[in-house]
Amino acid sequence: MISRRQVLKTAGAAALGAAGGMAFTAARAAETVVLPFANGDRPLVKYPGKRALIGQTTRPPQLETPFGVFNESIITPNDAFFVRYHLADIPLDIDPATYRIEVKGLVEKSLSLSLDELKALHDPVEIVAVHQCSGNSRGFFEPRMAGGQLGNGAMGNARWKGVPLKAVLDKAGVKAGAVQVSFNGLDGPALPETPDFVKALDIDHARDGEVMIAFAMNGEDLPWLNGFPVRLVVPGWYGTYWVKHLAEITVLDKPFDGFWMQKAYRIPDNDCICTEPGKPAEKTVPINRFNVRSFITSIMGGDKVQAEAPLKLRGIAFDGGSGIKEVSVSIDGGKTWQPTTLGEDLGKYSFREWTATVKLPKGEHELKVRATSNDGKTQPEKQPWNPSGYMRNVIETTRVIAA
Repeated sequence: MISRRQVLKTAGAAALGAAGGMAFTAARAAETVVLPFANGDRPLVKYPGKRALIGQTTRPPQLETPFGVFNESIITPNDAFFVRYHLADIPLDIDPATYRIEVKGLVEKSLSLSLDELKALHDPVEIVAVHQCSGNSRGFFEPRMAGGQLGNGAMGNARWKGVPLKAVLDKAGVKAGAVQVSFNGLDGPALPETPDFVKALDIDHARDGEVMIAFAMNGEDLPWLNGFPVRLVVPGWYGTYWVKHLAEITVLDKPFDGFWMQKAYRIPDNDCICTEPGKPAEKTVPINRFNVRSFITSIMGGDKVQAEAPLKLRGIAFDGGSGIKEVSVSIDGGKTWQPTTLGEDLGKYSFREWTATVKLPKGEHELKVRATSNDGKTQPEKQPWNPSGYMRNVIETTRVIAA
C-alpha cells in the first residue's frame, strides 16, 4: 500500500498543480464527447488511476463514465468508474500505516481503528452493488435545472469487499437511545463557510449487516479517487451516502442536522417524487433508495444497423435491492413489447444483464427498454420532474436507422 501511494504521487506529478493548495488536475485528451442534450460538449480527461473519462468539473473532480463502458462487462472497471466529490480540498497524501477511523458519540467505548484493526474485526464480506449518483442523467430533464449536467454515466457496478459497519458499531457498543450514525471523510471545504460533507443513516439501517466499510473494489485496493483507503458502501442507496476516505463515525441520540442532510439531497415527499416544473416541493425527505432502471448498451442513438437481419440487443437493469424480475424491449416506440433473456444474477444490488434478438425493417426505429423489479415497480413512460433533477428512471429510447 505504501508503494502504491508513492506510485500514485509519481504518476500524478504532472497532473498536480497549485490552486489554494495541491489539487488533482486533468491531463486533457485530444477527444471530446457530445452528450445527447443541449450544451452537451464535454472534454475527455485523464486523472491518475483513471482512463479517459468525461470531465464535468475540475475542482473538485467530477468524472463521468463514457456510456460505452457499460457494454464491456457487467462489472465496471476501476479505471473507468465515475468520480464525484462535493468539496475541493480532497486528500492527496494518505499513509495507510497511520490512517485511523474514529468511532465516537453514544457508544460504550470510543475507538481509533487502524486499517489492520478494522480488517481483524470480522471476516471479509463481499457484495456486488451498483453505485449511482443522485443526479445521474440530470442533463436529460426538461425543463433543465441547476446542477451537474450529467448524462447516464454517473453510475457503476463493482464487487466491494470490506467489513460490515455493524461489526464496528458492535465493537464500540451502541448505547440505548441511539437514533442515527453520521459519517465524515477526509475531503474538506476550501472555504471555512462551506459546510463539511457529512452524511447520516438511521441506526437500524447502519446496523443491518449490509452497509459496509469497504477497503477493496473488484479485487484491488480502492482507487484513490473512489475513496482510498476505505469508504462507506450503502447498497441500494444513492451515492451521496457512500462517504469516501471514511475517517469519522459518530453515533447520535437525535437526527443529524447538518447541511447535506437537512438542506441538500432532498426529494419531494410524495408518491411521484415530483412537483410541477419550476415549483419547489411543499415537503421533502432525504433521498434514499434507487428506483428501477434499464438501458440498452449494445447500440447507441444514431447507429445504423442492417435491415431484416437478426440484431442482438444487450443491456443492463437494476433497482434498489429487490432485484430484477423481467426486462422487455420494444422496436416500435412502445406500441408492443417482447420479453428478453436475463443473464447471470450477481445479487439483488447488481446490474443484471439482459439480451434479446430482434429484426428491424428498413427505416427509422425507436427502441425502448423497460424493467420490472421483484417488488412490482416499473419505469414510467414520461419522467416526473423534481427541482434537483434526481432519480431519473424513465423508459429509455434509442433511435436507430435500419438500412
